[in-house]
Amino acid sequence: MNTTFYFDAWKRFVKEGILDSARLNKRISESWHRCKKEKVNPYLKKGLDLLSEEELNAKKVKNSLLIEMASPYIKKMDQAIKDSGMMALLVDPDGYVLSLTGNQQTLSDARKINFVEGVRWTEAEVGTNAIGTALQTKEAVTINGAEHYSVASHQWSCSATPIFHDNGNLLGVIDVSCPVNYSHPFMLGMVTSISYAIEKEISKRCHLEEIILFQQAGHLVETYQSQPFLVCNLKQMIISASKPLREKFPQLIGMNLYELLHNGYQIDVEMPFHSKENNRIIGSCYFLSERITHRKNVSFQAKSHSKSFIFKGECGTSEVFQNTLAKVKLVAPTDATVFISGETGSGKELIARAIHDNSPRKDGPFISINCGAIPKDLMESELFGYVEGAFTGARRQGYKGKFEQAQEGTIFLDEIGEIPHSMQVALLRVLQEKKVSPIGSTREIPLDVRFITATHRDITKLVKDGDFREDLYYRLNVYPIDVPPLRRRKEDIPHLVRYFCKGNGWNLPNMDDLSYRLTDYEWPGNIRELINVLERLHIMSLDEQSSQNIIVNSFESLTIRHPSNSSLNEQENKEEAEKKLNAREKIQKDLMLDALKKTKGNVTAAAKLLEIPRSTFYKRLQKFGM
Repeated sequence: MNTTFYFDAWKRFVKEGILDSARLNKRISESWHRCKKEKVNPYLKKGLDLLSEEELNAKKVKNSLLIEMASPYIKKMDQAIKDSGMMALLVDPDGYVLSLTGNQQTLSDARKINFVEGVRWTEAEVGTNAIGTALQTKEAVTINGAEHYSVASHQWSCSATPIFHDNGNLLGVIDVSCPVNYSHPFMLGMVTSISYAIEKEISKRCHLEEIILFQQAGHLVETYQSQPFLVCNLKQMIISASKPLREKFPQLIGMNLYELLHNGYQIDVEMPFHSKENNRIIGSCYFLSERITHRKNVSFQAKSHSKSFIFKGECGTSEVFQNTLAKVKLVAPTDATVFISGETGSGKELIARAIHDNSPRKDGPFISINCGAIPKDLMESELFGYVEGAFTGARRQGYKGKFEQAQEGTIFLDEIGEIPHSMQVALLRVLQEKKVSPIGSTREIPLDVRFITATHRDITKLVKDGDFREDLYYRLNVYPIDVPPLRRRKEDIPHLVRYFCKGNGWNLPNMDDLSYRLTDYEWPGNIRELINVLERLHIMSLDEQSSQNIIVNSFESLTIRHPSNSSLNEQENKEEAEKKLNAREKIQKDLMLDALKKTKGNVTAAAKLLEIPRSTFYKRLQKFGM
């Protein structure tokens, strides 16, 4: 089918929402409908979600297996790809480009649309494209020219296929792209054959690593014959266990770790196994103990009622946040120590609360403490408590510390990376012995507490720099959960807006335009910033005159901005920008002002009146300093 047909079909679908599905590839039409539903900007001219150098390096470390396995195969094809005017890309499961190589001119053209290392190239970001659609459908796909949803890719031809781990998890995508006039049918076959070769190599590597893991487990079985422990592979499947556990559970081998934890056990220590060849973790050994008797059977009840999941927030629909909630559902019924990582304002305490609310301890206390907000000299007394007369200024009746307050419940230690070295040692002792001694007391109090910790800092860097004890890190990092930032779950923003507005009784005008602006923003302050902005908009909307005219257009002034020198400079900049406008642009600006007056500030109606896309209207607003 010719390029003109696709372009005409694209134009009609974008403007009118009408699509002749019978004449279009099924995968393309399905993708276009997804993009329309998610309000992807069809006039987007470049990728917008770019990682910093530090973030990209972290991504490469996280996806080191994919890079290691794929690089030799990409290198073999390098010359053929360059000679054909193409480029090859390796992409992680979240859609971020990890590596890019190929023809220099093609790479130069790609940079013009931000098709570079570190960019996120998913359907949600740039519409229908080979990488994003392959991630969405988990199938190999070729997208040519105007089959792409956003104009950024209309001059490109791309073929991509997913790469799967031996355990069935998606590892990433391999893609070959080129200007549309260089496209060739062999592109899809090329990426498919590379993907198959990588998957075979990974399967072989996994098999060898499991043999090594089994051999290492054998040494442990001989050394710790009487202690309850088990060894799991990376799929959390039990491959070996000590004699006491094998005798108690004859069908133990092949069981999932968390199935055993449902049977009244808790993890005391996790010891990762590393490959001698590349030091990558290939499995873990877990030393276990039985939970306190009166809690032994509670987890069975929790498991049987797992459908009634409690989450005191808005779940949204994004895949990345649904994955986070899936981890919460899995770990909540256990007593495993959880380590939550995520940016400030992303909702780490809400995740900790959800783990508690869905656990056997839900009727016990949930004690939350911000370690970064407590003066270092008061931290010991705050956590451990003290007896009467322990020090000058102590309360007459003494004070029950946070650990003791959390008995039969959960303690959440937020910003754990801020605690001083002396407290790290004390915390390690509490985790090991499950006992606490208040200051000034010789009595040890047994603890029945679940520990959840969190930080927005890179805890592995703190360990590497010597600012955080490695043994404490392994104690706390039994079950890691990452809370994604708001910019990685933008499809949840309309749901979050409705949730917070309904919960607070905020009735905001022009919700369609507002949602467009909110989704387009990068949210460095995450959900906390979103709530603050919504509250400010609500306050502004109380003025009936401003509510219709400036609420949406004032959005930028309500978000985080770099401070300007002065209002005088701003006025000078506006006047200077006005002088630079050509005659055509001045006419456009006057027409927009007239349309805004006629529609009383409604951007959607103004754009419709001028018969231009709303996204173009917004760009011109910014361009003309309006």
